[in-house]
Amino acid sequence: MTPTMSRLALAIYGGISVLLVAVFLLLTLLSGKDYTPASRYGGAVWVFILGLIITMPLVIPAVRRRAGGGG
Repeated sequence: MTPTMSRLALAIYGGISVLLVAVFLLLTLLSGKDYTPASRYGGAVWVFILGLIITMPLVIPAVRRRAGGGG
């Protein structure tokens, strides 16, 4: 995997993880419950890490396949 492909994959799965964090924070704000900042931001970090763990093995082979590098 070339450095360019690696950066593209990172941008994709990193972007998905950041989007998941934004959805999580929006849901905590709109839920009407009074979450503490520690639980809200701690949960956001947790969602970000889990998003990376879940999307990384899905995105990297897809980027390789798309670039013609096999799978």
